[in-house]
Amino acid sequence: MFSWMAWTWPTALIFIGIFTAIGILIAIEIRTPGGDERKGVLGLTTTRGDRLFIALLGTSYIFLAWLGLVGQPVWAPLGLSIFWGGFCFWKV
Repeated sequence: MFSWMAWTWPTALIFIGIFTAIGILIAIEIRTPGGDERKGVLGLTTTRGDRLFIALLGTSYIFLAWLGLVGQPVWAPLGLSIFWGGFCFWKV
């Protein structure tokens, strides 16, 4: 049924993580509406959803650049991506 895509456990965990993050943001938005707007170091006024999008987009660029320039293994870009995500939610 799902043979059109290579569904491996790492792929499933990525999608589960993204949908979990979106679910957490929905729960936070229901509890405290308004999006928690703030102006960060990039000069942008962002909400929680904007910061999640920037973090996910940056993470994909980190992994693609690492795979293009260095190759395997991908533990180092995982650490960089976790740092980038924390930075996005803390300062952006």
